[in-house]
Amino acid sequence: MEKKVVLSAADLDGYLTDQDKKHLDRMHRYYDQAIQLFRIISKGTYEHRIRQSKQEMIDLYDTMGKAMMEIVSSEPSIHVYSFATPKESHGEASRLIAKLRDPDTQHHEFVYYIQRAYELLFNLAFADNSGNRKNYLVTRTPVTNPVQNYAVHKIPDVDNVIENTVMCVMLRGALLPSMIVSKEIQEYSSTNYVPPFALFRIKRDDAKKEHNMEYVLDLDRSYFRLEDLHDRDLVFADPMNATGGSLVTIIKYLHTKNVRPRSIKFVNVISALKGSLRIVRALEHAEVYTLWMDPVLNEDAYILPGLGDAGDRINGTDEEYPRNIIQLVADYGSTIANLYRSQIRKIEETVLGI
Repeated sequence: MEKKVVLSAADLDGYLTDQDKKHLDRMHRYYDQAIQLFRIISKGTYEHRIRQSKQEMIDLYDTMGKAMMEIVSSEPSIHVYSFATPKESHGEASRLIAKLRDPDTQHHEFVYYIQRAYELLFNLAFADNSGNRKNYLVTRTPVTNPVQNYAVHKIPDVDNVIENTVMCVMLRGALLPSMIVSKEIQEYSSTNYVPPFALFRIKRDDAKKEHNMEYVLDLDRSYFRLEDLHDRDLVFADPMNATGGSLVTIIKYLHTKNVRPRSIKFVNVISALKGSLRIVRALEHAEVYTLWMDPVLNEDAYILPGLGDAGDRINGTDEEYPRNIIQLVADYGSTIANLYRSQIRKIEETVLGI
């Protein structure tokens, strides 16, 4: 019986066009210049040279941002918050990313900023697609004098794009973001819809480099039913999209089982240009939604400039043994568990089959 599914970096790169590769090479040339500036700034020898290098770095990042915007503008399936929204909205996203990148941002702050990021991303991926349709919520308030009071609120009507969804979790770093997005779906649904969950155990072979990386889907430690995924709208909420390899591995495996999702949304806080291009080239009906786009990967397939290991920064590091999904949920504590009670119940149903 098939236990593991493996996809290689070579398979992924086969989906890229010659033009994609030219774009990626250009971004690497820009970033090589940035690395030289990093070295000057890090040495901190001459104040005037540091100031000059910082200004050069600002200009260079502006150039890289405009280049990525130009590349993405011709890709209708890649949605970058700071490219797709009015300039008035960019400051909030930029500040969130700055706090998430900062190594001095503490764990509880990091989780808070991840939650804020996914609220913005939900609007980009779902609420902004509602057109002018509205749902009306009639809410009872705590005020009872002179009678019980009620309020009416209009929210985007997104029932048609959320009530066929399945939350697909690529374990560890994606668990809490998936719960956040599921909660947003529940809050925006007029029927209080909580998506079912599918849990995939997939990891990269970190002994390898970016050019020969392998992605291993462990079916023995995954929890999903194929029949629940066919013709459904699959939503993957992973904080980082570096190479796109994990998502492509999962979807290509589903295709071998004649499972054809109706749509695929990959929702990330930060996405590398290369990972975004690979996904939309490799997968039909797939769209990438990201708060921020970073230009390149290093040889270990980590995003540059990135923000480090998002999974560790959300969940903490494993002291001795890797924690399973129920242990991770328990580690979130009562505050988060109570907030996402409906989501945790769906996860328990998936894992325990109850």
